Amino acid sequence: MITGRKFLLCVLGSFILAFGLYHVHAQCDITEGGALGLILWLEYWLGVSPAWSALVVNGLCYLLGIRTLGREFLLYSAISGGCFTLFYRICEFFPPVWPGLAQYPLAAAVIGAVFVGVGVGLCVRAGGAPSGDDALAMSLSHLFRLPIERVYLISDLTVLALSLTYLPLERIGCSLVTVVLSGRIIGIVQRYKNAAA
Repeated sequence: MITGRKFLLCVLGSFILAFGLYHVHAQCDITEGGALGLILWLEYWLGVSPAWSALVVNGLCYLLGIRTLGREFLLYSAISGGCFTLFYRICEFFPPVWPGLAQYPLAAAVIGAVFVGVGVGLCVRAGGAPSGDDALAMSLSHLFRLPIERVYLISDLTVLALSLTYLPLERIGCSLVTVVLSGRIIGIVQRYKNAAA
């Protein structure tokens, strides 16, 4: 059952994520792990907008997780993922907000992590996710009987390793900062929900 509050959290979280991913990560050569990092990798190598590749990558992840995830999670994830695509596409019509930020990669990593952490965190609070990482991690955890945190770490490190094909080591180091920090922020947002419940 879709509630107005959860729907608004998905929309707001997806907007924050899309804004940060476009105006910080994509402009400053900072990447993410998992599905978000993969769509930035696809943009660099294939020239495919993250607005479109996110639909395909997330869709594949959700298909893999359809047996282990509930209907409500998939519903809110579809709302979050669709809104992310729409908002990222809208951002592409505008010039970068902070064009000089690329000269400060560590600052970009921290700022980007805040956008990703808060954006994804709000969607998770609503019961969904704007990227397919959660569905993929749950599926692989079940399939290989691994703790879900380990699956997240493996997926993040795999995408960061792939990103070495187009980003210098310094930017990968900053991206690692983003991955760790954004994960912590998502956790804080999630714990806030549990504490308030």
